[in-house]
Amino acid sequence: MLITSLIIVGVLIILVMIVVGIYNKLVTLKNRFENAFSQIEVQLQRRYDLIPNLIETVKGYMAHEKETLEAVIQARNQAQSSLQAASQNPGDAGAIAGLAGAEGLLGGALGRIFALSESYPDLKANQNMANLQEELSSTENKVAFSRQAFNDSVTEYNTYKQTFPPVFFAGMFGHGQDATLLEFESKKIKEAPKVQF
Repeated sequence: MLITSLIIVGVLIILVMIVVGIYNKLVTLKNRFENAFSQIEVQLQRRYDLIPNLIETVKGYMAHEKETLEAVIQARNQAQSSLQAASQNPGDAGAIAGLAGAEGLLGGALGRIFALSESYPDLKANQNMANLQEELSSTENKVAFSRQAFNDSVTEYNTYKQTFPPVFFAGMFGHGQDATLLEFESKKIKEAPKVQF
């Protein structure tokens, strides 16, 4: 009787340790993908901060392209708002989709500005414009790297919580919903802008 009781207690202790281990790993993986998103946030914010400088640089050269400049500013503001919403909960599929869509619009608007800048030889020769394009190109590379790290963390989190035995406990521990990968629609953001002078 004593041996049976000890075996039952031992099995219960092992089960509790397994469940605690599952909980701890779910929390660790969730924290890891949230931290990875914060790296995306830093790079995107850096990008957003560069855009007003870009607009000021091209404004004098592209005075009659006011509509294009306003589209970039509007897309930047929308992307920045979407980033703030996504940073509140990087696991929310709607917020991540909103950010991806806003980034696609911003990438397209920036692409139009760079395409138009090709028509202005003085602007192409401007050192400030060259520096801004280089900074944006560098930032695009950092965004792509950060996004990949985020997506890797999300995949690891989702895979772990969908495996056996965590699949039985994930919902109970508040990890029922899968995290969403961050995929940008616009090719302008996946690839760094081509800078040619």
